[in-house]
Formats: sequence, C-alpha cells, structure tokens
Amino acid sequence: MGRVVAPGEPLWLDEDRAWAMALAQVERDSCPDCRQPWSESSAAEHEFAYEAELLRCHACSTGAKALNAYQESGGNARGLHVSVTKRG
Repeated sequence: MGRVVAPGEPLWLDEDRAWAMALAQVERDSCPDCRQPWSESSAAEHEFAYEAELLRCHACSTGAKALNAYQESGGNARGLHVSVTKRG
C-alpha cells in the first residue's frame, strides 16, 4: 500500500493482510477470460444479463499476423513468445 517499512517493523500489517485476502477472494471468483465474477456470471438467471462488443487490439493482431506468417513458412512455434512494441 506504499508504506515504507522501517527496521524492526513487520512487513505485513493486519490491514495489509486483510487487503491481500480480499484481493485473493475477488481473484478466486473471477472468470479468467472476462474477469466477471463467477458467482454472478455463471448463475442461470443471468444468462441474458450481459452484452458483448467485439474490439480489435491492433497490437495483438500484429503479433498474430507475424506468428501466422512464421508458421506458414515452416517455423516451429512451440515455446515461441511474441513481443509487440509500438512504432515511433
């Protein structure tokens, strides 16, 4: 939380632990793809409660194009990571 720990002080205060536990609970209850809460988004009564909008990330699209070209030229993509940087 931005606290500077002085010599002899504990690294984690009770408030720090409470925040960490709260974050862990939120993360446990989050869909890994859309980050909506599982407890809400998986409930049958919420089947039609969401809307979706398709958006293109041009950075990811550029990376996907480079990877596709590499694979089509016979490149082995196993273990390959794509690094995308902004021009300019």
